Amino acid sequence: MDDEYAKLIRRMNPPRVVIDNNTCEYATVIQVDSVNKHGILLDVVQVLSDMNLVIIKAYISSDGVWFMDVFNVTDRNGNKIKDKEVIDYIQRRLEKNAGFATSMRESVGVVPTEEHTVIELTGTDRPGLLSEICAVLADLHCNVVTAEIWTHNTRAAAVVHVTDDSSGCAIEDPSRLSTIRDLLCNVLRGSDDPKTAKTVLSHPGVTYRDRRLHQIMFADRDYERVERAGMNERNKSPFPHVTVLDCVERDYTVVIMRAKDRPKLLFDIVCTLTDMQYVVFHGVVQTERTEAYQEFYIRHIDGFPISSEGERERLIQCLEAAIERRASEGMELELCTEDRVGLLSDITRIFRENSLCIKRAEISTENGKAKDTFYVTDVTGSPVDPKIIDSIRRQIGDTVLQVKHNSSLSPKPPQGTKIGFLLGSFFKARSFQNFKLIRSYS
Repeated sequence: MDDEYAKLIRRMNPPRVVIDNNTCEYATVIQVDSVNKHGILLDVVQVLSDMNLVIIKAYISSDGVWFMDVFNVTDRNGNKIKDKEVIDYIQRRLEKNAGFATSMRESVGVVPTEEHTVIELTGTDRPGLLSEICAVLADLHCNVVTAEIWTHNTRAAAVVHVTDDSSGCAIEDPSRLSTIRDLLCNVLRGSDDPKTAKTVLSHPGVTYRDRRLHQIMFADRDYERVERAGMNERNKSPFPHVTVLDCVERDYTVVIMRAKDRPKLLFDIVCTLTDMQYVVFHGVVQTERTEAYQEFYIRHIDGFPISSEGERERLIQCLEAAIERRASEGMELELCTEDRVGLLSDITRIFRENSLCIKRAEISTENGKAKDTFYVTDVTGSPVDPKIIDSIRRQIGDTVLQVKHNSSLSPKPPQGTKIGFLLGSFFKARSFQNFKLIRSYS
């Protein structure tokens, strides 16, 4: 009955999305007003992330039955969003996503499809692991259409979409699926792995990869720190820095995060809070140069703030892990060429033979073209020798493989500064308009 009443309220009060290019000099302002529901903030941030929008400021308020968020966004080049078709598409997506409650099936990002077989992998990270996985898939006549691979804290996780290399369709034969699962498990299972390697195949089905990867690595407890011999100083950077404090007067827990800014950072934080069953009631996001600051007032979904030191420490570890998983560690290489069966296996084999370690990878295929991005280091985690990259490019093709970015040459983020609440006086006001943070759209 309560669920039907909530649906009625949402239909009577459809979400309102206002996209404004006049208020802010340097960014497009997107305001979303809607009936509040658990997970709505993640729905909205996910849409903005899917559109590759950069969130440079955000103000979040969802205390009570109404949800009101304001986002200042640009494109990847730092420009306002001025294309009317793009603006209309963003508005339609936001109104659709914010208007209906997310079902349990949708909460893990599963959307039915007949096109691909989805493979989820978890295991211990090691040099050459992706190459071995790709070789097995190629031998089993599986064509990798899209994939995303993350490594963090000695663990590796991947969501891979494959088709049969002859038919181009999803693989349905149970015997063949069982063989794929068994052989991939053998590859993932390290000789001294204290955790169990996992291979999960699902069909029909496709996963919203980013959220599933967070969920997979969280379930694998990658947030538990592992001391590794030879860990270099780069891995001891003070960033990211997460602090969890009490706001006793309003019965909230305050989460303050400072980190090097990057795309999808807000999504990673909100995704983790949502999947850990926390609700964001108020928040602010600011970026300045290369640094991001995020502050959230949260409670557990049962309405209570964090009450134990153990839960507080676990939340800090999980948020830091969520930030680190997608960090652009190493040299960024981009591969653009005609797609063919076995291409990924050949490329990753060349990387392995030249002692490159793949820290993260994004694999995509569109209209017969492969566009893959790899973040690589040497086997010790140190920067790659440019001479090795030159040799690989000559072997693969100078125009096929390009160096896009080298994180080892990037300026280091500033050291930690004294933390203060950006929303410290928030609760003395009735709305964000009291702070002149946003204009009125009424």
